[in-house]
Amino acid sequence: MHASLILLSVFGIFIPALMLPGPDFIGVVRSSMTGGTKSGLFTTLGVSIGLLMYASLSLLGLSAILVQYEWLAWGVRALGAGYLIYLGLRLLFSKAARIELEEGKGARTSSTKNPFLFGFLVTLTNPKAMVLFTSVFATAVTAETPTWLLFLMIALVFLSALLWYSIVSLFMSSKPVMRRFEKASQIIERTAGACFILIGGKLLTDARNPFST
Repeated sequence: MHASLILLSVFGIFIPALMLPGPDFIGVVRSSMTGGTKSGLFTTLGVSIGLLMYASLSLLGLSAILVQYEWLAWGVRALGAGYLIYLGLRLLFSKAARIELEEGKGARTSSTKNPFLFGFLVTLTNPKAMVLFTSVFATAVTAETPTWLLFLMIALVFLSALLWYSIVSLFMSSKPVMRRFEKASQIIERTAGACFILIGGKLLTDARNPFST
């Protein structure tokens, strides 16, 4: 298959999937609105590196391993769903402080001490990311695919995620948005927590079929 066709087949699926709301999107929005631009961008970097790792592992043979050992795919999915539920419960019962706006700055209060690690772990334990990469790359990449194209796809995954979530972060931490939600930090935390719990619960119910979407 020609390189351009491979890129179109992979990113024709990846880009829409990237833009659809999911754990990564919720994590970036939550960090941006409760911790400000800097926190949101650090979460974006963590999410992007997490997706970079999934893309790299998929191209190194993760797809074949998970297809051959379904119990392993089930275990990864169940553990990821469990972490999302745990994270959701933490956010649901956290004591979020009021968002405070300063001139030229965004929010500066958040219950997450390390937004980069928060974004990285949300992505790393998101089974949907595993399913996406193992299914897309397994069908588009073959033994004849040149090495330079594999590295190009990995780089494009990282850059696409970095660009999209940076836009999301900058918008959600902008002054107009922050002013509107200045007193809603606790509501944002609770909403994000509830979303993580719902997503984790749905993943657990689907865990018997590890490659279902």
